[in-house]
Amino acid sequence: MNLVDEFQRSWLLAQLVPDTDPADLERRFFRLRSVRAVALEVLGERRAKLLADPLKVTVDGVVTMDLQENLRGIERQIEQVRQAPAPDDPGDGDDSAVVSMEVTWLAPTRRYR
Repeated sequence: MNLVDEFQRSWLLAQLVPDTDPADLERRFFRLRSVRAVALEVLGERRAKLLADPLKVTVDGVVTMDLQENLRGIERQIEQVRQAPAPDDPGDGDDSAVVSMEVTWLAPTRRYR
């Protein structure tokens, strides 16, 4: 039995990475009951894993490894998931939401004869 439908799974994989284990996502969804919570939990675990090790390692004259940008990237991704609409948010089917759309007409700046 699939607890996460295809639309929810697609959204989760777009927030995470396409090779994320679907069975793991199903287990998490069964426990958390929200695709946003699943995405935030996975990203939180990735952030914690980065913080568990030193973010910057330097071997003089040989190599420097800096993971600070990776950490910042995951933190930006967490904030994006918090703010972006998720497929199982309440009110998704609400017709009272206002949709704004702008149209711009392109006109030539000068006419040729």
